[in-house]
Amino acid sequence: MRGVVFDGKQARVVDDLEIRDPGPGEVLVAIRAAGLCHSDLSVLDGTIPFPPPVVLGHEGAGVVEAVGPGVVHVAPGDHVSLSTLANCGACADCDRGRPTMCRKAIGRPGQPFSRGGEPLHQFASSSAFAERTVVKAVQAVRIPSDIPLTSAALIGCGVLTGVGAVLNRARVDRGETVVVIGTGGIGLNVLQGARIAGATTIVAVDANPAKEAVARQFGATHFIDASAVADSSAAVKEILPTGADHAFECVGNVRLIRQAVDLLDRRGQAVLLGVPGFREEASFLVSSMYLDKTIMGCRYGSSRPQRDIALYAELYRQGKLLLDELVTEVYPVEDFAKAVDDAHHGRVARGVLTF
Repeated sequence: MRGVVFDGKQARVVDDLEIRDPGPGEVLVAIRAAGLCHSDLSVLDGTIPFPPPVVLGHEGAGVVEAVGPGVVHVAPGDHVSLSTLANCGACADCDRGRPTMCRKAIGRPGQPFSRGGEPLHQFASSSAFAERTVVKAVQAVRIPSDIPLTSAALIGCGVLTGVGAVLNRARVDRGETVVVIGTGGIGLNVLQGARIAGATTIVAVDANPAKEAVARQFGATHFIDASAVADSSAAVKEILPTGADHAFECVGNVRLIRQAVDLLDRRGQAVLLGVPGFREEASFLVSSMYLDKTIMGCRYGSSRPQRDIALYAELYRQGKLLLDELVTEVYPVEDFAKAVDDAHHGRVARGVLTF
């Protein structure tokens, strides 16, 4: 079968992958669509270290082909959106409703694939850039069959992360103010999360002026072109003179992390969603924090995927959550290199590979 394999030096599409049958508590999914996320690109450039060879992809949707013993919540023929969160369901964090903190869900790649008799790692417990993948049952979330799978694929990462950061982690409330730095796939979902939460002033900041229209479509009330102003922080302060209740950094740049902190009002929260290099350090004025400000990390939107994916699917059906509008371009998997180039050059909000 076809899939995208990264050997540590380059990624290419192959057609001789093999995958084992699902075991107890596992699900075999025929992938129909998979979003190309910044995290996939970060494996290619080394920002996210991951053992090769690995089958890439982690933002996918498809149709259940088979289930292993003990799986009862999905059945063959069901449409599912995949979560990357292979949490155990039994540890203290899972029991407290914090599956993103499950230690068994982080950094333990399986090897359900093989090629020429050699095992390959599974990226983010998903490997959605393959015609079929095996995931833990908890990762497969049933969705209505009337949702296009090219749109449903994006729920499992970009939407869970961006919207979840607003609703679950920051808990933005009605009437509050929000600044979003970076309007890529994650930033757009933060914008629409803020809109859904009822924020009244939502300021998007990006160095690409071409993103203004889509940022406003997703919820921005103001847009600042960082490439056209001498000081984007000053431009934000013209809109929010006392600062923002919430500032989300969605780029992964330590300078912008500092900017997010500096833009906060009293009791404000800076939420870090972008991923800098793993050894990079950020700085801030300690004295500024004594006004009850908070710097917050956020893993995977602090989500509970079985609950949240179903919720977001319903919000989409009600017209409150935008999914189709996130999909800028659809590529056959054979055009993976073009999809990567488009993503690198900012030509797409989200490119989606299809099988």
